[in-house]
Amino acid sequence: MAMTHFKGTDVTLGGNELNVGDKAPQISLVDANLDDITVGGENEKVQLIITVPSLDTGTCAMETTKFNNLVATLDIVHTSVISMDLPFASQKFCSTQGIDNLTVLSDYVDKDFSKAYGVLMKDNKLKGLCARAIFVVNKSGVISYKQVVNEVTDEPNYDEVLEALKDTTV
Repeated sequence: MAMTHFKGTDVTLGGNELNVGDKAPQISLVDANLDDITVGGENEKVQLIITVPSLDTGTCAMETTKFNNLVATLDIVHTSVISMDLPFASQKFCSTQGIDNLTVLSDYVDKDFSKAYGVLMKDNKLKGLCARAIFVVNKSGVISYKQVVNEVTDEPNYDEVLEALKDTTV
């Protein structure tokens, strides 16, 4: 059973744990405009899929803003940030923070993405939210990199993610 931590306390992750080499399931999510957007599976671009508990926290906002800036010049990568936030809140966050180089998606309806990718926090105060995780999916739809941040309140290893993207896009 996969785990993460929240302020030092164990948090069990539910769903189907995916690892490097696994096919990335295609899942439909809702964007800030209430449109259905599919992530995972084969794609003409490498996919950087980022999950965060909520855009309305300092760490998640900082992470999303950093990735928005980091991927600005990576036109061969499609980047999505997924949370349980309502699309209306996501839209407000993007407009106030100037997020325009990535797509913010919500898994609030059925939590299908979080369950399919094994990042749904099952216990603790954050039960029902996404763990902080990152998946790089190659054009063939296979996961080439995975990072589940050990402590939900910490930022991910950005350098490691960028290196994984570089390795996947060459």
